[in-house]
Amino acid sequence: MNSCLYECHVMHARFSPRPHRFLYRIFLFALDLDELAALPRGLPLFSVNRANLYSFREADYLPTGERLHAPTPGGKCHAIRDPSVSLKQRVVAHLAGHGIDLAGGRVVLVTLPRVAGYLFNPVSFYFCSDRTGRPVAALAEVTNTFREMKPYLLGPATQARPGEFRVRVPKHFYVSPYSDVDVDFAFTLRTPADLLSIQIDDYVGTERTLASTLAGTRREFTGARLAWFTLKYPFITLRIISLIHWHAFRLWLKRAPWFAKAARPGEQRDLYRPHPSIARTTDAA
Repeated sequence: MNSCLYECHVMHARFSPRPHRFLYRIFLFALDLDELAALPRGLPLFSVNRANLYSFREADYLPTGERLHAPTPGGKCHAIRDPSVSLKQRVVAHLAGHGIDLAGGRVVLVTLPRVAGYLFNPVSFYFCSDRTGRPVAALAEVTNTFREMKPYLLGPATQARPGEFRVRVPKHFYVSPYSDVDVDFAFTLRTPADLLSIQIDDYVGTERTLASTLAGTRREFTGARLAWFTLKYPFITLRIISLIHWHAFRLWLKRAPWFAKAARPGEQRDLYRPHPSIARTTDAA
């Protein structure tokens, strides 16, 4: 079975305009999308497309059947309108729209499913291999606390070495009130094996203002392991959202400058499920 769990350390280090650093531990699911039907067998705490303590619902991911907000001029919307289409098919279609042939290949999604019905993923990662098993692309699905989602594609041209994808792109997305929307994301995504290694940095020009890393060790996906992680990392999605707000509050105490989401609606582009604060402004314009 390709699917597994990763026990991880998450680190955020902000360098300017106010230094701030924190480290915490989590665990993540790495799900081979071809194994979804077989996965729940022997996993009493985990289900696919139905309720459970851990519930993976395909509809929670890559909503390409929905309207893309403020698409980049000249860009393409690679939409699948049929809600019955599987997540794997949506990923394959999304990559095909960017000239990447994944027919017969595999997709491993590193994410957190719903926990007791509650869903929040700051970012999920799709690692895509062709029919020969060769890594050809990666996809970072970034979600903010407003429930907006934006996918960032790292295609074959961004592969610095086999299985390692690097790209620096304009963010054009509101992730934190302490990072403006016109900075750059610099992604380094390595196809996971025994180890998981991911880095996402923020840049303003040549200055790196924020470093975020995710490092994990592969663990077997068993009912016993999942039960142990449930005790070791209780209410994990609530813990993540609570930590985000706690550290935002600490930055506020440090008098870090902040940016209102509605201040620059025109710079927030190519995203799904826009918040009313930008949807109304853009529609009015």
